[in-house]
Amino acid sequence: MRRYYILAIVLISIIVIAPTPTFAQNHNGDRPCLPNIYAPIQTDCIPLEVSEDPPPIEPDSQVGSVSLPSYTLDTELSYLPYYYGRVNKTSIPLYLSLDAAVAGEPVYRYIEPGFDFITYIDFAEVEGKKFYMIAPGVWMHADGVSRVYAPDFQGFGFYETPARPFGWALYPMQASPEPGIVYDEPERYDFWQYDPVEIYETTFVGGVEWFRVGPNQWLDGRQVSRVTPNTTAPDGVDNDRWIEVNLADQSLAVYEAGQLVFATVISTGLPGTWTQPGLFQIYLMKETETMSGSFTADRSDYYYLEDVPWTMYFDEARALHGTYWHNGFGVPRSRGCVNLSPGDAQWIFNWAQEGDWVYVWDPSGETPTDPALYGSGGA
Repeated sequence: MRRYYILAIVLISIIVIAPTPTFAQNHNGDRPCLPNIYAPIQTDCIPLEVSEDPPPIEPDSQVGSVSLPSYTLDTELSYLPYYYGRVNKTSIPLYLSLDAAVAGEPVYRYIEPGFDFITYIDFAEVEGKKFYMIAPGVWMHADGVSRVYAPDFQGFGFYETPARPFGWALYPMQASPEPGIVYDEPERYDFWQYDPVEIYETTFVGGVEWFRVGPNQWLDGRQVSRVTPNTTAPDGVDNDRWIEVNLADQSLAVYEAGQLVFATVISTGLPGTWTQPGLFQIYLMKETETMSGSFTADRSDYYYLEDVPWTMYFDEARALHGTYWHNGFGVPRSRGCVNLSPGDAQWIFNWAQEGDWVYVWDPSGETPTDPALYGSGGA
């Protein structure tokens, strides 16, 4: 009897102390949590688990739905110590005290109408009305602000350079059994936003590139952000550390010591405010930055963005930085900067040093290279 008692204790101990797997299964076996900027963080899905010191990758280990020599990042990288809000009225007065805000006078100044986002550090409720403090001693009415939530998507870190191209689906989509065929079956999706994929084969049909991502599974390449690993340093890189920004694929890759160490999805400049191709160096790094500006005479495109996180300037006002005001990575959206999710931006910020190289290029050749077409850039 004593022998069985001891055996039972040993078995219970093994169960209790057994390590959790590095990579969790997706919710319902089909998808990980999706980031969302305008709604609270989802709770009906299971994020991939994180290992601060990942074990050696096994040949059959998987991240998401693919088999890569990669690991998920610490989710704490996505944490931002700010409350963000979008100004949704055309004229918002600011006041130098809570009493003045409650009374409605005197007005300190107005927020210029445009694409405006603020952070608030305190709030108060007086007579059933809410007020935000957006800077020490500066208050505004809360009814002119809608709360926004920064995306929590993150790319992958890598133990070694993958053997083939990979990427992320940009939209919920259905796979096709052969290239060039598009299906639209109601409420059926094979891939969700930011699902990772490996690319085993590519082909062109009607001028459109298609990717084979599994047995009898083809995706329209325009709906995938692709990374094609290339460990050969661009001409001019002299320290074996560089960040590659691919304008055609809307992807970013970080290389160090001859291998890929990180990759993710980005958003670069829109036509007319392109991200300029070339080889640059990070010349200024700031944990937070307030960005504002306009490119038109009537200032109809004015923007004001408070507390932009993890900013790394590399080409005049063009920078790599975290982005909390959209969750549409994989397509151009900026005024020249390289938009990243906050978690990805902090990973790069922690890795980077002033003087590190940023190589921006467009393998499609569609982005202009004439410097005369470029101003100083913006967010």
